[in-house]
Amino acid sequence: MKILLTNDDGIYASGLAALKEELVKIGDVTVVAPERQKSAVSNSITLYYPLIVKKHKDKFCDAVYSIDGTPADAVKLSLLELLPEPPDVVVSGINIGLNTGSNILYSGTVAGALEASQFGITAIALSLELSEKPNFGNAAKVSKKLVEQIMRKYGKKFSSHNKKMGIVFNVNIPACRSSSIKGVKITRQEDTPYEDSFERREDPRGRTYYWIKGSPEVNYTPTSGDGKGPIPTDAWAVNQGYVSITPLLRDLTCYHVLKTFRKLGNGFRV
Repeated sequence: MKILLTNDDGIYASGLAALKEELVKIGDVTVVAPERQKSAVSNSITLYYPLIVKKHKDKFCDAVYSIDGTPADAVKLSLLELLPEPPDVVVSGINIGLNTGSNILYSGTVAGALEASQFGITAIALSLELSEKPNFGNAAKVSKKLVEQIMRKYGKKFSSHNKKMGIVFNVNIPACRSSSIKGVKITRQEDTPYEDSFERREDPRGRTYYWIKGSPEVNYTPTSGDGKGPIPTDAWAVNQGYVSITPLLRDLTCYHVLKTFRKLGNGFRV
C-alpha cells in the first residue's frame, strides 16, 4: 500500500513522527508536510510566492519532504509533481486537538485530506483529543489499525466513486489509553456553533491588538448509535470514550434547500 502522509502541525510535529513510525509497518510511506505550524489555515493554497521543497533524512523512510506552504499545498504538489504515481491513500495527522464540529471548517488537517479527495484518492484525517500529556504513540497505533481497516473494507469501494463523491474519513481519537477506548462510532458532524470571542489588549506603544478565544457550544446529549435511532455526533462520541469516524464530502451544496427551490420554481428576478 502506497501512503502519502501530511499534517498541519509541521514536519517536526510529534503526531506526524509517531504516525509515520506506525504506517511504515503497513505500507510504503512518503511524507510531505508544511515546514512550520499551519493550524487553522483550512483549504488555503499559496499563490503569491513559490513553494520551496526540502528533503529530510529520516530513519524510518527515505522520502520525507517539507514545503513552505499549507497542507493543501503539500498534497497538491505531491500528487501533481513529487510522486511518480498516485498513492493508494492520503493520511493527514495526527493533529493535536480534535477536529470535530465547527473545527472541521478551519482545520488544515482535514483540508489536506479534502485536497486528496479532489484527485479521486481515498483520504483519512486523524486527530487526537487535547490533553496535558498527549499520547501520540498510543494514538498512532490506533490510527494504523483504522487505516488498515478503512482501506481493506472501503478503500477500493470508495476509490471507484471518489472522483465524484470526494469522500474523506474524519477520525477523532479520545485522549485515553487504547484499553480504555470503548470502541468506534460512525458519526455525523456536530452542528452547534462556536462561541467565539476576542480579548482586547494594548501593547507598550499604545496600539490595540486582539487574541481570539472561545470554545464550541457542544451538545453532549446521548444519542443512539445502533442504527435504530439518531446518528451520534463526533463530539459526543469522543466525549463518551469512543473513536469517531465521520465521512465528509467536499460538495457543500445544501440539497434540501436546492430541492425546495426546484419544486417551487425559480421566482428570482434581476
